[in-house]
Amino acid sequence: MLINCVVYQEGRKLHDIPVADISEYVCRADCFVWVALKDADVAELDVMKEEFGLHDLAVEDAHHGHQRPKVEEYGDQLFAVIQLLEISGDELRLGEVDIFVGSNFVLSVRNHSQQDFLGVRARCEREPHLLRHGAGFVLYALMDAVVDHYFPIVDMLESELETIEEKIFAKGTARSNIERLYALKRKVMILRHAVAPLLEVTGKLSSGRVPEVCVNTKEYFRDVADHLHRINASVDTIRDTIGTAIQVNLSMVTIEESEVNKRLAAWAGIFAVATAFAGIWGMNFELMPELHWRYGYPAALAMIAVTCGVLYRRFKKSGWL
Repeated sequence: MLINCVVYQEGRKLHDIPVADISEYVCRADCFVWVALKDADVAELDVMKEEFGLHDLAVEDAHHGHQRPKVEEYGDQLFAVIQLLEISGDELRLGEVDIFVGSNFVLSVRNHSQQDFLGVRARCEREPHLLRHGAGFVLYALMDAVVDHYFPIVDMLESELETIEEKIFAKGTARSNIERLYALKRKVMILRHAVAPLLEVTGKLSSGRVPEVCVNTKEYFRDVADHLHRINASVDTIRDTIGTAIQVNLSMVTIEESEVNKRLAAWAGIFAVATAFAGIWGMNFELMPELHWRYGYPAALAMIAVTCGVLYRRFKKSGWL
């Protein structure tokens, strides 16, 4: 679906144009065209391929989708893949934006995501002195908008981890804590898989042999790289904390099991003494002491009760019961 198809000149918007006129404006050195698509089908991408002269392999990657974040050069053109993450209830929904960049055009194709870039376009149009840098600045603006959406996700993950940590020492929550920690770990890995490759991508665009289209905007990509380093550091911290929390939770499970085992051992010891007395007095020998004594039975019960009571008190005092 076509969202926008706009031509700019010297950093200012000229007008919206039909798709059929794209090739006409792309040939003009003083203009660049910015087109935005959402969930484009094969036919739409093929039309854009003809209008912009896109490389076959880049279009093929956009067809298939689900690519690892990357930036690839095809002659004087760039093809960038960036993953879009959105919070959907307790889950992270994964989308993708494919960006084709030439010396005087930008084509963004957003897939499986509700995140729009209308705010990015409005921001760029409010800053014509920056938009004058052309397609390179638009690529930066799009990447910056995506990366800025990662910060709320980091905050959500940190808040969720803090909530779980508060319940680690509560009795009877071990199983649910483990399940929540592993679910959180999966979300963290989704974010990491989106962020880590972008660090390499921004390095290509901000230092060393920078692609021609990004030469005038490499300091802006350094700013994006700085944001990514901050997010990556937060992700590493969350991962380490999750690992520690899992170990603490497992230790709590072991401690709870040890407490249960001590209680069982204490009760087993008490009943073992009672069983020993009963076993001795229950033997069928003819000449046993107190066998015909009138008070033998209540005395035996009293001795068993007193002995078990003493053992119970000792176990209770030692913390086993």
